[in-house]
Parts: sequence; C-alpha cells; structure tokens
Amino acid sequence: MLARNILLSALLLGPPSCAFGQAKPPSSGWFAIRVVDAGTGRGVPLVELKTVNHLRYYTDSNGWVAFREPGLMNRQLFFHVRSHGYEYPKDGFGYRGKRLTTAPGTEAVLKLKRLNIAERLYRVTGAGIYRDSDLLGRDAPIEQPLLNGSVFGSDSVVTANYRDKLHWFWGDTNRPSYPLGNFHVPFATSQLPGEGGLDPALGVNLTYAVGENGFVKEAARMPGKGPTWIDGLVVLPDESKQPRLLAQYVKIRAPLEIYERGAVQFDDERQQFEHRVTFPKDAPLYPHGHPFRHRAEDGHEYVYFAGGLPLVRVRATLDSYLDPAQYETYTFLQTGSGNEVQRNPDGSLRFEWRRGLTKPSLKQVKRLIDDGKIAAGESPLHLVDVETGKPVLTQHGSVYWNDHRQRWLMVISQSLGSSMLGEIWFAEGARPEGPWAYARKIVTHDDYSFYNPKQHPYFAKNGGRTLFFEATYTASFSGNRHPTPLYDYNQIMYCLRLDDPRLNLPVPVYERPGAAGATWSMVRHGNAAPHFYALPKPGEGTIPVGWNESTGRLVRLAKAADALFHAAANHAALGQEYLQPLHEWTRIHQGKAVYSYGTNSPDDGKWHRSPKPLGHIWPVPRLVAP
Repeated sequence: MLARNILLSALLLGPPSCAFGQAKPPSSGWFAIRVVDAGTGRGVPLVELKTVNHLRYYTDSNGWVAFREPGLMNRQLFFHVRSHGYEYPKDGFGYRGKRLTTAPGTEAVLKLKRLNIAERLYRVTGAGIYRDSDLLGRDAPIEQPLLNGSVFGSDSVVTANYRDKLHWFWGDTNRPSYPLGNFHVPFATSQLPGEGGLDPALGVNLTYAVGENGFVKEAARMPGKGPTWIDGLVVLPDESKQPRLLAQYVKIRAPLEIYERGAVQFDDERQQFEHRVTFPKDAPLYPHGHPFRHRAEDGHEYVYFAGGLPLVRVRATLDSYLDPAQYETYTFLQTGSGNEVQRNPDGSLRFEWRRGLTKPSLKQVKRLIDDGKIAAGESPLHLVDVETGKPVLTQHGSVYWNDHRQRWLMVISQSLGSSMLGEIWFAEGARPEGPWAYARKIVTHDDYSFYNPKQHPYFAKNGGRTLFFEATYTASFSGNRHPTPLYDYNQIMYCLRLDDPRLNLPVPVYERPGAAGATWSMVRHGNAAPHFYALPKPGEGTIPVGWNESTGRLVRLAKAADALFHAAANHAALGQEYLQPLHEWTRIHQGKAVYSYGTNSPDDGKWHRSPKPLGHIWPVPRLVAP
C-alpha cells in the first residue's frame, strides 16, 4: 500500500497540492478526450461534452471521456463544452466547443479556464468515479474506482478523527437494486494522510461497513417511523478519560419535518450508534452542524456548532453535550424576552453568550425588522459580498482554525443566490464569534445545488495553505429536471489555495483609546467594535497605511511591509464602488486627530477635514457584532 501511494504521489502534475494525471496511450477502440484545468494541468471532473444531436458525456474524476459511438467514429464531431465554474473559449459564432476527429486509439486534450477560485478535484462517493479511466485502461488513485459498498449516491457527510481513523457518516444513500436505500446513516472509515491514507489531493480510500448483501449497513437506526439523520459529530472524553464519539440524531417525517431529536454514542464493538438521551421537544438549543473545539476567553473549552454561523456552543464534556440546558447561543436578545434587543453605547447590537434562548432565526429576525426593533442591515444571519457590498444570506457550512491564516475560516453555502443552493463562499474571523463580515464566492453552479460544505482540517497541506472541502451535488431544490448521470446526489471534493490574492479579504481595524491619545490595531480589545475594515495584505490598487507613534496619526507609508493595514487607492481601484474615503479630522487650534468615513464624520463645525483621504476603506456592515 505504501509503495502504491508513493507511486501515485509521484504522478502529481501542476501545483503539488491538487494535481493528478496519467500518460498512458488510449486503449484501442476508444477515442479518448481529456479535459484539464488550463492553470494546473489537472483533469477536471464533471465537464459535459455534448454533440450536435445532444448526446451527452461527462468527464470522470480524472477528466476523461471514453467515446465510442456506432456510426460516429473516424469522423469530425463538434462537442459543446460546459462545466459549473469553468469556461471554454467561444469560437467565431459564439459556440463554446471544439471540433474533434474521433479516431479509435487516439486522444484529444481540451483546456478549460477555471472561473471558480476553488479547484474541483474528484467525486468521493457513488458509482463510476473513474468509469472512463477504466474503459481507457488508465490507472485510478483509489482502490475501489467503480463501485464501493454498493453506494450509488449519498447525502451530506459528517466526519470525525476518532481512534486514529477518520470516521465518515452520510445521510440518505442510494443503492443499485432498488430506488429505496439506506435511510439510517451509512458508515465508513479511512486512514489519515501520512498514516496509510492517500494524499487528499488524489482521493480517499473508504472502507464501508457493509451487510451480507454487500450494501452499506445502517449505523444509527433509531425507533420510530421515517429516516434517521445525524450531525454535531464530536469526540469527547468520558468519565475515565476515554474518547467517545457522539452525535445528535433527528427523526424525520414528511415533508422533512423533525419530530424527535436527541443524542447517540458510537459503540466501538458493534460499530453502531446507541441511543443516549431524547431532548425535550421545547429545548431552545441543541447540537447542530459541524462542530469544532475551542478554549474561549473565559478559560473554558467549548464545542462550537457551525450549522451556519457558529452561534451555539456547549462545554466540551460528555455530560454537557447530553444536556440541552447547558447550551448557549451568541445573541443580541435579552434573557427571557425573545423580542427585546440589547445595544452598545454606539448603537450597534450587543451580542453575548446566553442560555435559555433560541438561536436567532430568519423568521425571528424578519419579525424584529417588521416591528422596528432592528434595521434590515443588522441581520446577523448574512455575510457581505466583498465585490458588491450586498448581503449574502447564509445556509449551512463549517468553521475551523487555520494555522496559515491565523484565523477561523468559514466555508458556507448561500441561500437564494445565483442558484438556489449552489453557491459556496469563503470568510474569516479572528474569533469564532467573528466578526464575520466580508466574504468571497469560491464555487458557483448553474441551476444545481451544492449544499452543506464540510471542511476537512486534517487534510490541510503546506502548513494550512491548501484547504480541502466537499459538499453534496444534487438537482434537489435547484429546479433542474436533468440530474447529472453518476454525479447526482454525491459528494465532490474541492481544494482552495489560501495564498490566492483574491482571498485577501478586509479585516476589522480597531481604535484603542488611551491617556496619550488613541492608537490603532487589528487586534480586538475588550468589547470594542471595529472602526472600519481594511486589507491585511497589499494588492494591486492598494496603498499602505501605518501608525506614527510620535505624531499619533495614521499616515501613508512608502513600504508595504511596514503597514498596519492596506487601503484602496480610490473607490474604483479594486472595482468595488461602495468603498468609502477615510479622512483625517483635526480639532481647530488643537493637534488632536480623529478618523472617520461617511456619516461618521464630526460635524459640529470645529473640525477640519483633510483635503485628501488617506485611502478608501471598507465600511463596517451594520450586521457586525463586537
């Protein structure tokens, strides 16, 4: 196994973080078409090649299509080329495609421009992951490239590093023999990278727990009608300090109604979850989403749940996990009211961790807006598109610490974006609580869902510079009436290179009052709210700004390396028209200086504004919590 992994790693092409390819000649009888990423040289999965008479073919996870059609060999054929987040150039008539000669035993290579920031790597689940590679006699990086565990398709994944193996659990799962499959949580394990597992840029070797019929077994059947789903998967120590694998379960009835929820614990011998507790139906808080552990500012370690923004947590103990009364939510609502908000002296919403209240919901926020309790721009349930300054309504995602960025990174899906549930966004925060503000789209889909993205922090490469995540690719909820063969209702892996300059996102800049005057920092102090946002790194169209301690003023710098932050040279320099000029204001006959933008400017007639702004900065979204 080790020798095989070394051989496969040696076949990496392009950037070493995310590339795999083969160079064998095509098998006789087939015409081989390979579609590759023009930037990396890696084969692109999920590319549609369509003939003029509407025959459709889809590249496998190596980017191959094996073509052999009676009557269509040894002749010129035009193939339309399209793929989510990728683009083939137009010809003189506006068609995106290529005329190819379909000679058996030969091959053609098509290069796509990647529009997505993230790179699509391979399909994790389902049948025929390397179908066309097999037909063409090419190698595949995984041990079961065609059918594993008799799994045709699986809904959203949850994972945990438990007892030196990765444990994988999915939602509803399809099988070959009948339209109804496993509705009570299938299960598999894999080895960790560097400990017998594959390089995550190549794939994942899943070992499914299967029954006598060869189909993946049920790992969490709970009593009652309807499917069993799990999430909130976390490893916590028991009273003897032994690690235990815990999860929330829910029971589902039509139409997707949760009628029971509780907690389960994994039985290592039986390889199944056992019931531990049923939560009260009126419990306001419970585990939900992809968890992570973190020692908070109060000195205690908590499990945070990112079922969207990480607004729920509980002490990182087994007993606390099982007790819904111990859960807290990060909320701007006052204890026991449900409709009265708390505000800071500057008028912004005041957020605190509180027990006994529900996590803010879309319905609740809408009611508060309708009642005039909060403004529309204060909703804590959306991010801000860094390109346009417009809100991004979040759906579901995951959050983990990243050593390279030294920040918490969020990969999250969007509701009601350019597709129903097909857009994936990237954001970062200094704390789990945020502030979460500016985000950038990293994956897009055309009328197709790609929901519940799950980061894999144990796959991170190059000191955290390369991040891996997957999500569920499905026509469900999208309105698309033509599911993609083989790919539909399956998990697809992506990688994201964090050094991409497009991921240089605005971060908070704080004003720190002092006896000798204010100073400026990108580190939060106390309950301070951000004064504005700026870039942590230089880029095209930016200017460096630093703090002059002798004068007590912000100044433009000559060297980017000395900068406290980086501002845009003007509002159009980055193509972001909503940026605001940052002006210095000085008190008449005094040396005191303050800095503001927009309506935050002093206006009592005793202040003088600088003729030119220091630069253009990103305004504080009203949604941002301190």
